[in-house]
Amino acid sequence: MSPVRRGKVLPIHNRLPVLRAERGMSRAELAEAVEVNPQTIGALERGDHYPSLDLALRICAVFGLPVEAVFSRAPLEGDA
Repeated sequence: MSPVRRGKVLPIHNRLPVLRAERGMSRAELAEAVEVNPQTIGALERGDHYPSLDLALRICAVFGLPVEAVFSRAPLEGDA
C-alpha cells in the first residue's frame, strides 16, 4: 500500500482568545466545557497544537458558531 500524499502544511488559525474575551471566559472555563485541560487551550491559542475534528466541533458548540467562524487556514479578522 502506498503512503498517503499530503499537500504542503498550512497553519490553522483560530479566534479562541477573542471569543473567550467577548464572553468573559477564562481558559480554564473553556477547557472544562470541552473536557480538556487548560494547557490544551493555551497550546491551541498559541498555535502550538491543532485540534482534532472532535475537539474543534466541541469548541464551536460552546460558542454556538460554525467551524469557519472559529478556525481558518488564513488569518482571521483581528489576527495580527
